[in-house]
Amino acid sequence: MKYLLNWKEAFESGVSMVGGKGWNLGRLDQYGFNIPQGGVLTAKAYNEYIKYNELQKIIDEVVSATTLDNLDEVHVKDKLNQLNKKIISGSIPPAIIQELSTYINSCGKLKKFWAVRSSAVAEDSEKASFAGIHDSFLNVCSLEDILSAVKGCYASLWSPRAVSYRKKMNISDDDVKAAVVIMEMVEAKAAGVGFTCDLLSGRQDVIVINANFGLGESVVSGTVEPDTYYLEAEAVNASPHLISRKIGHKQGMVVRSENGGTQFIKSEEMSLQQVLQDKEIEKLGRLLLRVFDALGNGDQHQDVEWVYDGHDFVLVQARPITTIPRKTFPALKNQPDIWSNGNYRDAVPMVQSPLNRRLMKNIIDTMHQGFFTGVDYDFPEGLQFSRFFNGRLYCNISVQQWGNYDAMGALPQGFGVFWGGHQKDMKIDDPDPYGGVIGLKRKERVAKNMDLVKQGKENSARIWSKITASVKSITSEKLSKWTDQDFINKYNELGSIVKGMAKEFMFLSAAGSMPVMYLLNILTEYFSDKALVVINALMVGGTADITSADQGYRLVEMAELARKDSYAVKYFNDANFDPMKWEVKLPESSLFKKAFHEFIQEYGHRAVYELDIINPRWREDPSYLLGIIRSTINTADIGRLKKEQKEKLEQVWGEIKEKVPTIKHSEIRKLVKECQDGAAVREKNKSVLALIMDAYRIIARELGHRFYERSIIKEPDDVFFCTWPELFSVLSGEWDGRGLQFLIAARKEWKKKMELLAPPDVIYGETPKFTEPVIESSNNYLTGIPVAAGKAAGLVRRIINPNDGGRLQPGEVMVAPSTDPGWTPLFLKAGAVVMETGGFLSHGAIVAREYGIPAVVNVPGVMGMLKDGQKIVVDGDKGKIFLVDEGIE
Repeated sequence: MKYLLNWKEAFESGVSMVGGKGWNLGRLDQYGFNIPQGGVLTAKAYNEYIKYNELQKIIDEVVSATTLDNLDEVHVKDKLNQLNKKIISGSIPPAIIQELSTYINSCGKLKKFWAVRSSAVAEDSEKASFAGIHDSFLNVCSLEDILSAVKGCYASLWSPRAVSYRKKMNISDDDVKAAVVIMEMVEAKAAGVGFTCDLLSGRQDVIVINANFGLGESVVSGTVEPDTYYLEAEAVNASPHLISRKIGHKQGMVVRSENGGTQFIKSEEMSLQQVLQDKEIEKLGRLLLRVFDALGNGDQHQDVEWVYDGHDFVLVQARPITTIPRKTFPALKNQPDIWSNGNYRDAVPMVQSPLNRRLMKNIIDTMHQGFFTGVDYDFPEGLQFSRFFNGRLYCNISVQQWGNYDAMGALPQGFGVFWGGHQKDMKIDDPDPYGGVIGLKRKERVAKNMDLVKQGKENSARIWSKITASVKSITSEKLSKWTDQDFINKYNELGSIVKGMAKEFMFLSAAGSMPVMYLLNILTEYFSDKALVVINALMVGGTADITSADQGYRLVEMAELARKDSYAVKYFNDANFDPMKWEVKLPESSLFKKAFHEFIQEYGHRAVYELDIINPRWREDPSYLLGIIRSTINTADIGRLKKEQKEKLEQVWGEIKEKVPTIKHSEIRKLVKECQDGAAVREKNKSVLALIMDAYRIIARELGHRFYERSIIKEPDDVFFCTWPELFSVLSGEWDGRGLQFLIAARKEWKKKMELLAPPDVIYGETPKFTEPVIESSNNYLTGIPVAAGKAAGLVRRIINPNDGGRLQPGEVMVAPSTDPGWTPLFLKAGAVVMETGGFLSHGAIVAREYGIPAVVNVPGVMGMLKDGQKIVVDGDKGKIFLVDEGIE
């Protein structure tokens, strides 16, 4: 039996064998971090020690006699002290001594100094850190001293503070076993602790570093006031940058003592000196981000102990941060945060790739933050807009609804209709949100918001043109000639572009919602609760250039063109049809080829689920588009579509003329045009964002080829399973990429595992909830939000991913979990659309209204209830799906 494991063996053995501290060190070594030479004395060695010294009986007696309530009683303390002494005075089994002796001797003849540190099985886990609970011994010089230190670690498992901590954390004493980390001491010029978030403010985009001269014991134990450095770590920046520092009044430092152990030396001279230089601080910040990504998957923040030897940083411990203070509005502090995938599920429903994960969260959070700060609202520091759950992004609906109310007086009633999702609207009892001094301030912010929306709409073309030019100036360069540093510089340029756009994004997107509200107010007077249905019908076939809808129109026109192009007919009817060879198979004289070239030129930066850069763009792989053209080549009829749109529009105007006074008609027409123009702005906004994400993908692909050529990764596309801090650490020469392939393999497995899990609709605090489908049994129908007018019957075709859209036959009802712009081409094949999530302003709703296709969204559990081939009727006026066939799942 082997008792002492090296780092690789510790990684492979897991927590139950080497404890939390030992396993995390094994992981750090496996993933290419610089850690000291050493290994772990396993939990089996502890078991052997207890058995060899016949201590199990007294341990059992202590466990049975001890409760959280009686720990302060004398007889309990006496029992713990007796156990402690027996462990200290025990004998280590000869086989264990022999292994330790062999290892120490193998490390060289020069005298080495060792750190011996407890690594309990439950220690440094996601639930409990045990920080400072168990003993560690520094500067241990001889084998005899190492053996004494090991016994000291074992004894500390049964100290009153350790037992008390376990009781408080509800960790069973029976499950406790102690492994021991034994590693070489690093010659420390400086040392300390780094946190990948700010535990005081709650900000998760700020790194906090504590530092002192000498060993880190003075920082960890709180003996001195260390230096504290704060770095902003936004993912849109290639590197965290120092934003503030506090030079601590360091009364002294801990150093190694000549005869073993440590000593505290007072030093007035160093008390006001900065421990680390600025460039060293930022280098350490980059290293901490790598730990966050490697051990915390970019989600679980880390507490890291580090040592600086004058040349490089060495990591000596890393543990998950188990308690980040929850930041929220004072009014919500007694309520759990409510997280919803509504709205997010339209654009980012997927398990995010590692390269995209923190970048996309940063962009989306900046959008939300920009909306509130743009109207001069003082948003609480550290409050989280978004979070990951099993790899998917969720929105903090509590923050959204309360923030909208507190900032601008918007009551939450009806929020879900526009936003989507299956959470309940927050209840806020305020009959007059615009009354008093607070109300006056809210009115000012409403006015500011309206001005910003108006300015955004007026300046949108200029804004997009500037962004497009800036992005293309980066991507039009020959990336293969870039130096490693160029990638870092260009990433920062792109970060400035996307951050600037994100701050304006919400005001540009709101161009489509504000006129809807005005129109709704007018029509409600005459149509009551049917006003939204009337608006749906008024949006059919508008003259505004709605980018995502235009994609669909163009594909229909190209399908018609292909039908008349003999070259295209031959190509699409070929038994060996290959969408990747369209440029080779079609001659230059083909009119279809020319039209498709133009389409790719304009929309080639888009993709199915385009907000994750792991997904190929249509420019790279047009299979999806050509597959749709191929499946509609015999049925495409743009004339019929426009005729049906015109008929629907005339029908709704007939109703308006009948019920609404003539004097109001011109105002309604004006608002309808504003709604359509606003929808066009909203969709074009997404297209420009997709252009930026395409630029990130272009950079990533070039890096993938470069890293593959250097044998850092196994294949170019593995780059998407790296993170940006990892890539930049290699590019800057701070890391050789050792261990990256192990990380990539682990992340691929994790992503597959997460993709198999059904995403909950809502998370209350930390409790996920799946919304149960509801059937109105008496009438046999499902209810959702009506977003596109009309009624249509058809057979169900469930489409989980638009790449499966070839299964959708013309006239069938497309039933989908949600839709982003990549789904648009499928809408024109569908007779109607049903979605599990979505709201009035979601992408799918805008496109369905434009096309005149009946649509009902936000129908809980519909993907699981309906089955392919089942006949249903979709009523886009009433928001109902009638189950014609009884056979439902």
